[in-house]
Amino acid sequence: MDLKQANSRSPQPTSAPWPAFLREAARTFRTTGAVAPSSRRLAERLAAPLAATGGPRRPLAVLEAGAGTGPVTRVLAGAVGPADRLDVVEINPRFVEILHGALRTDPALSAAADRIRIIPESITEMRVDHGYDVIVSCLPFTNFEPEQVRTILDRYLSVLVPGGHLTFFAYLGTHATRSLVGGRGEAARHREVTDLLEDFTRRHAGRASVVWRNLPPARVWHLRVPRHAARAADAA
Repeated sequence: MDLKQANSRSPQPTSAPWPAFLREAARTFRTTGAVAPSSRRLAERLAAPLAATGGPRRPLAVLEAGAGTGPVTRVLAGAVGPADRLDVVEINPRFVEILHGALRTDPALSAAADRIRIIPESITEMRVDHGYDVIVSCLPFTNFEPEQVRTILDRYLSVLVPGGHLTFFAYLGTHATRSLVGGRGEAARHREVTDLLEDFTRRHAGRASVVWRNLPPARVWHLRVPRHAARAADAA
């Protein structure tokens, strides 16, 4: 699989794009990687680095990777300040169309539309001309090959500013499902990705918490990349 296929409480839209999400989940499950959009609770946990920066601060550059229909984007839009910038990366053209429409019609997104840029590209191939203070990853890592996951994580480190925040998540209980449905090869791939993510969080002093109010429940990792690690990634 190519990589291309790979806080305030803002008002919610009057009609969430569930049908479109379910169609894409069925059609491209390998890259959509979910049976339902992220819950509000999961979105708020992922956006926690922005909520933690309350009070006067400098403008922040925020990146969301794998926005889907925008449940996490809505929370981020409510958390960004008037001088912040939010880049939203989504490769699926149907989701991109939904996001563009939501910038005009969704109360949370339209209120921050002048600070949001939707980028219809792969996270590993998009052009980056500045660093990001916060990266929120909604990509389904356990659906990808281990080398793809390494490439994406390296990309995150390379565009994070020294001391920047990174949050990402993985669903609970998926290893057993993969073993049952996909056999030994699929189970081995899933285990290797899980081990890779755990090693990554250990090396970067990550902490994890579980969001039970999500379908399915998810473990969220929160890392604040040390300054020396960010510089090393930039030099690589």
